[in-house]
Amino acid sequence: MKGQKGYVLVLKTLARDSWLERSLTSFKAHFLRWLQLHRERMALASLSDDALKDMGLSRADIQQEVERPFWDDPMKH
Repeated sequence: MKGQKGYVLVLKTLARDSWLERSLTSFKAHFLRWLQLHRERMALASLSDDALKDMGLSRADIQQEVERPFWDDPMKH
């Protein structure tokens, strides 16, 4: 049963991760998401009024989005 052996090895590897490794991995994922949100918000802010109008957004909508804190994720990641 070759498939089972590989599965067991994966589980053992996951079980050995320390709480510190899991915490660092989680923080890294959150940090990368926050960076992505910041970049997306800055990209929205740099769009022209015509481009925003094409998307059905106003400058006020974008200003409200840009002023949100970096950790305020609308997708709740």
